[in-house]
Amino acid sequence: MVVVAIIGFIAAIGVANIIRSRDKAQKETCIANLRQLNSAQQQWAVQNNKGSSDTVVLSDLTPFLDKDKNPACPAGGAYTVTTVGANPECSLSSSGHSF
Repeated sequence: MVVVAIIGFIAAIGVANIIRSRDKAQKETCIANLRQLNSAQQQWAVQNNKGSSDTVVLSDLTPFLDKDKNPACPAGGAYTVTTVGANPECSLSSSGHSF
């Protein structure tokens, strides 16, 4: 009985660590995606002679992204861009998904 309790305790610790590692990896991937979007946004602005207050949409950035595809937040968040001077944002920014 004690052995089963010890194995259960060890398994609970292991599952918690796996979940924490997955969340951290998702957050880091999301931040990398936001950096990629920011870079594409700046390239688009330079190529189209846009100022920092000009409006930009995700579809404008597609040609400047890897594989001509907008990245997706691995945790299920949504990316938004507003103006050239503003950093892209993830809807999960309150969970640390911020640039």
